[in-house]
Amino acid sequence: MSLNVLKGAAAGAAGSTALNAVTYVDMAVRGRGASDTPQQTVDTLADKADLAVPGEGETRDNRLTGLGSLSGIVTGVGVGAAFGVLRRIGLRPPVPVGGVLVGLAAMAATDGTMAALKVSDPRTWSATDWASDLVPHLVYGLVTYATLAKLDR
Repeated sequence: MSLNVLKGAAAGAAGSTALNAVTYVDMAVRGRGASDTPQQTVDTLADKADLAVPGEGETRDNRLTGLGSLSGIVTGVGVGAAFGVLRRIGLRPPVPVGGVLVGLAAMAATDGTMAALKVSDPRTWSATDWASDLVPHLVYGLVTYATLAKLDR
């Protein structure tokens, strides 16, 4: 079972790299700024856990930016690891279907957390906002699941 977790984690890391690449290409092409919702999510979670993020002003903001980015990596690796276990116990749809499942699971994990913490309300997002979130997550899912399937051979 632990080998499946490791395979899934490695696949999730590959998917996270793909998600970041697609996001950065979108930012470069459209000239849009980076989202600050990961930092806001970390800040809100820290407040709710009664934990202080050290520093003031720009130093604290930079820590939150780093922690927000790391939280995305942790989510990507974690979702990959979970699907590594699910493949081990028999969930083995074809890559296109598995990729969409993995991508939507990662999207639900991130967007659901932001919504639950009231950092963002997906019900108010525009079609462009949804596309900017959906496309990278689908790429993440496809790369993660395809990598996981290859590692299983």
